[in-house]
Amino acid sequence: MIYSASMAEALRVRVNEAAAGERVDRFLSQETGLTRSRVQRLIDEGRITHEGKPVRANHKTRPGEEFFLVPPDPDTGELLPENIPVRIVHEDDHILLVDKPPNLVVYPAAGHASGTLMNRLAYHVSPLAEVGGPLRPGVVHRLDKDTSGVMVFAKTDEAYYGLQRQFRDRTIKRRYLALVYGRLNKEAGSIDKPLGRSEHDRKKISTRVRRGKEAVTLWTCLEHFSASSLVEVRLLTGRTHQIRVHFASIGHPVLGDRTYGRKLVLGSVRFSRQMLHAACLGVEHPVTGQWVEYCVPLPEDMQDALEDLRRSASL
Repeated sequence: MIYSASMAEALRVRVNEAAAGERVDRFLSQETGLTRSRVQRLIDEGRITHEGKPVRANHKTRPGEEFFLVPPDPDTGELLPENIPVRIVHEDDHILLVDKPPNLVVYPAAGHASGTLMNRLAYHVSPLAEVGGPLRPGVVHRLDKDTSGVMVFAKTDEAYYGLQRQFRDRTIKRRYLALVYGRLNKEAGSIDKPLGRSEHDRKKISTRVRRGKEAVTLWTCLEHFSASSLVEVRLLTGRTHQIRVHFASIGHPVLGDRTYGRKLVLGSVRFSRQMLHAACLGVEHPVTGQWVEYCVPLPEDMQDALEDLRRSASL
């Protein structure tokens, strides 16, 4: 089976030899993880096509045929499962920890009806907590699209409320790794600046606000390069874009950050996305009470950037 998202956000499913001769609604239900009634509803709405035309529910599949499913818009409250791999680092009956790759949106929103991390989890994990909304079941926090690293999700409502409480009480332990512009003049420090929506661009977060929310970032420099630094970051608060905005505010924006720094090239090293990685996450298990902590390695693009910076610094 080939299953992917096209430019039009359609999902493609190809019939293999073993599935030939089945009713298309039964076949698509098995291959996508959608219920048969949901597939039939998509067929009735004309959202499933074959050879450019809406398919009939009683169509019998043939080897090599391709069907295209156009998911509903996000505001319809439908989460379409997608059979795309996801790296699960821990799973039990109540919680799930996932290693999110870079360049992946966490849940559907305008312009991202499919292909998100939640679409993948909806296929591979069942059940997820019912609370959190139809498009983000079990989601208690998120990472930016271009930020990689470990995330925790709730599989039960009890776990959802327990995790939410820990985020609110700031007992969650999070450790990030970031490559920032410039050589920091200390080995460790903190940034304590309130954050809020920019008064000049509502899409951005800023420290230059009259009524910001408390935000505290602790950092330790792990390695210096000729014009950049590798830092370990811990958050005492969890504000939107906190690390990116705080480091930009002290003149050391995260490398590759197109919104707050635009340091996309450093010498011969190019950065295709912001060099920020959620390396470790620790929580008290919301049901058993045991401490659960997992760390995930740097993704390949950030490892490569780190090696390039080390090489350039040694020349």
